Amino acid sequence: MSKKKKRAAKVSPKGAMKKKRNAKGKSRNLWIRIFFILIIILAFLILVLKPDSFQNRPEKVNKISEPVFNHEGTLTFYNAEDSTAIVTIDIEIADNDQERSRGLMYRKSMQDDQGMLFVMEREQPQSFWMRNTYISLDIVFLDKDLRIVTIQRNTEPQSLTSIPSFKPAKYVVEIVAGFCRQHGISEGDIVKYKRLPPEV
Repeated sequence: MSKKKKRAAKVSPKGAMKKKRNAKGKSRNLWIRIFFILIIILAFLILVLKPDSFQNRPEKVNKISEPVFNHEGTLTFYNAEDSTAIVTIDIEIADNDQERSRGLMYRKSMQDDQGMLFVMEREQPQSFWMRNTYISLDIVFLDKDLRIVTIQRNTEPQSLTSIPSFKPAKYVVEIVAGFCRQHGISEGDIVKYKRLPPEV
């Protein structure tokens, strides 16, 4: 009888390459999974072991300190009919662009006997607003002769609505809301003011 020789199984080159690719792909996927698991564990440990660095981190807030009243002069309201003095208040004087732009912004309170006088560059229709102004005001517009032409009463804090003078004005006085009603101040009344001498 003739003996049959056993032949070794042959693997095609394409099949070998495919097996190698599958092995490499599985290995790479395994490392990617391990990497993401380690990232998750690390993040968990950071949150658990160091909560102060995340939960109690102080918030950065731009705080603007409240301006302090600067007594620069006095202002008196006079009755238009008999020229008698009605009331006198202490004033700050805003007579440059920076001071006029800031006005009474960021004030949380103001005394009844205090106010701010705005000296504008020229007599013309003026318009104010209440941006960043926290207290309600009476806004009094005066012509070049310091006669009251318009009173805008009880303005709304922080409103961006225009508050017009309606008539040409050279000066503007801001006092706490209700001041004009309390003292009977009306359109046509006269105002006089005096600057304090500069401190030496």
